[in-house]
Amino acid sequence: MPRQTIYLDHNASAPLLPEARAAHIAALDLTGNPSSVHAQGRALRAVVDQARTEVAKLAGAERDQVVFTGSATEAISQAIIGGARAFRADAIVVSEGEHTAVLKAAEATGLPLKRVGLDADGLIKVEEIASAIADADRVGMRLLVAVHLVNNETGVIQPVDRIETLVGPSPHFLFVDAVQAFGKMVLEFASRPPDLMAISSHKIGGGTGAAALLMKGHADQVRLIPGGGQESGRRGGTENAPAIAGFGAATVAFPDRFYRADVGTLVRAAEDGMRSMCPDLVIFGESTDRIGNVSNFAVPGVRNSLAMMGLDLAGVSVSSGSACSSGKVGTSHVLAAMGVRNDLSECALRISFGWSSTMADVEAYLKAFGEVVGRHKARRVAA
Repeated sequence: MPRQTIYLDHNASAPLLPEARAAHIAALDLTGNPSSVHAQGRALRAVVDQARTEVAKLAGAERDQVVFTGSATEAISQAIIGGARAFRADAIVVSEGEHTAVLKAAEATGLPLKRVGLDADGLIKVEEIASAIADADRVGMRLLVAVHLVNNETGVIQPVDRIETLVGPSPHFLFVDAVQAFGKMVLEFASRPPDLMAISSHKIGGGTGAAALLMKGHADQVRLIPGGGQESGRRGGTENAPAIAGFGAATVAFPDRFYRADVGTLVRAAEDGMRSMCPDLVIFGESTDRIGNVSNFAVPGVRNSLAMMGLDLAGVSVSSGSACSSGKVGTSHVLAAMGVRNDLSECALRISFGWSSTMADVEAYLKAFGEVVGRHKARRVAA
């Protein structure tokens, strides 16, 4: 079996940036606890503080609005479970296209859930959120609205600005999952309406073990893990200084590298190449705005399980959607919410590019893709 050489799964996790690796290793050489007052502790505290400044800058946030967590799932859980408690929410509003971490956290609150749909392009049905808010206002209920900015499977950019206007100055609260948008879109958290926003390190090449929950000042009581007062009392547990250092370094290096990779051109080349081989190719969400680095598509009749196996054997790493679905290959809840029929959803694949991607990757992918589809078609003819 050949060594994996072509990595097209950046939405699952981006390769580690050299700058992040160097910062992580440098922090590993420091001894102590960031909360200690001696020299070693102060040195680690300086590492964490520097990273906080760097993360805040890329997120358009104030330094004190950045709360480091161990993962985006933890940040999301703190926002939804802790937020429901702190805001005394009566119900949770989520879309059917949310990441599993959002849906599971919403269910864990034990509160009534209002699930709003997606349209055929994968856009959240804002009118259903408006209806849920109007219904809540009539009976004096308080809602926690949890939505994503960019869909991790399709890359569809959601109409969060319209949702912000709906929630706006009101008794309701808004959490935005910006994990797939961070570093690729301007967030400007400090000046925008969301009360809470989740971002992640390893999606931008900073490595795993660090993420952040962005919190407005009035949300300081949104907590999940009690402890010894770390993160200004908002998240207990000794900070993972090496991972946080890598996170900070990635926020500095990633934007320029991502821009220079010209991922939009790579995605268009991949889609054009696939369509030239397969005129019946279906690209999900292609008629609306998508983030530039991802394509979710299907070749009718070519099951994703077989296609992924063939591409993997050819040394090309792709996915069938979210990497957080216990390694399952099959149908997607996002595509189901878009009304995609099961037999087509079972053929869906996702390719996602990032800072390390090149046109050579596209060319190698298209060669392998053509061979996989060609073998499948030959078997169908023989049958």
